[in-house]
Amino acid sequence: MASFRIFSQGDILTLVNKRDGETKLGEKVDFYHHCEHSDSLSRDFGKAISSEILQKSSAKFVLLGIPEDIGVRANYGIGGTHTAWIPALKTFLNLQQNAFLKGEDILVLGQFEIPENNSTDISELREIVAEIDDLAFPIIQAIVAAGKIPIVIGGGHNNCYPIIKGTSLALQAKVNVLNVDAHTDLRNTEEGRHSGNGFSTAIKDGFLDQYRMLGLHQSYISQAQLDFIANNESIKTVYFDDLLSKEEDVRGETEMLLKDVKLPLGLEIDLDSISNILSSAATPSGFTLDEVRKVVIATKQPFCYLHICEGAHELNNGTKDETIGKTIAYLVSDFIKRFEFSR
Repeated sequence: MASFRIFSQGDILTLVNKRDGETKLGEKVDFYHHCEHSDSLSRDFGKAISSEILQKSSAKFVLLGIPEDIGVRANYGIGGTHTAWIPALKTFLNLQQNAFLKGEDILVLGQFEIPENNSTDISELREIVAEIDDLAFPIIQAIVAAGKIPIVIGGGHNNCYPIIKGTSLALQAKVNVLNVDAHTDLRNTEEGRHSGNGFSTAIKDGFLDQYRMLGLHQSYISQAQLDFIANNESIKTVYFDDLLSKEEDVRGETEMLLKDVKLPLGLEIDLDSISNILSSAATPSGFTLDEVRKVVIATKQPFCYLHICEGAHELNNGTKDETIGKTIAYLVSDFIKRFEFSR
C-alpha cells in the first residue's frame, strides 16, 4: 500500500555530512513539525498534510519527492527514474549555507513511498499511475493552499498531472505551464495514464490552460500530436531543431515563448531535454545543463511550482549517472535563488 513519509529533522540530518567551520543547508532547513516520529507514514492523503501547519513555517519552498518509475514503464520506457530522488536530496542538503542560499527558506516535507511493481503488464501499470495521481494531488493542493511553492523531484513525467491538478484546485484557477522537454507528453488520454500523456490529461480535465514547450525534438513528435497542437490555440512550442539555426539564445526564445502567458505559471524540467543526462529517453543532442540553468535563473515570470523529472541515478539496464544528484541540486538551488534575488 502506498503512503507518504513525512521527514523529521532526524531523517534530514542523517543525509548531511557535517564539517567543522561550515554550515550545510540540511542543518538549517525546516521540517513538518506535526511529525512526531521519524518513520511517520500517512495513508489518508486527504489529511496527510495540513495547510495550517505549513503556514506556520517561514519557509517559502516545500521540497518533496515522488520516487517511482511506473509511469515511465507504462509508457514503454526504461525503468529507473525512482533512483534520482535520494541522490538529489542528499546533494542539495549538503550545499553550503551562505549569503546566496539559506536553508531557512526551504521546508523538506518528505517522500511518497510507492511499492515496487515489476509487472510488465502495461494495463496494470497504467492503473497504478492513475492511483498515484490520486495520492499526489492532495499533498500538492495543501502546499499551494498554504501559500508555499512546491519543488517536486521525480519520478516520471506522469506526475505533472497531479501537480497541475493540485495547484489548480488550491488556486481555484487553471494553471499555465512552461515545459522544458524533448517531448510533448500529449499522447492520447484514452490509452490510460502514463508518463506520455500528463499534459493532455490536464488539458482534458480542465486544469491546464496555456501550455508552452521549449526544446521539442521534431523527430520524436507524431503527426497526431502535431495536429493536436495545431488545433489548440493555447499550445505553443519552440523546437530544438530550430534553435540550432538561430542566433537568438535560449533565454531570448523563452522570453518570446512566454510573452502572452498569464499567471499562475508552473515550471517543468524533463531531464531528457539535456544532452548526456541519464534518463529513460537519454539524448546525445539537446540543451546543455548551463542553458537550462539560464532559463531557470533568467525567466522573468514568477513560477508557482518546480517539477524536475525523468532523471535517473541507475536505469534498469544497469547504466549509471553518478552526477545526477548534482545536476538536480543545481537546478533546485537556481530556482530558489532567483526568488531571493528578485525580492
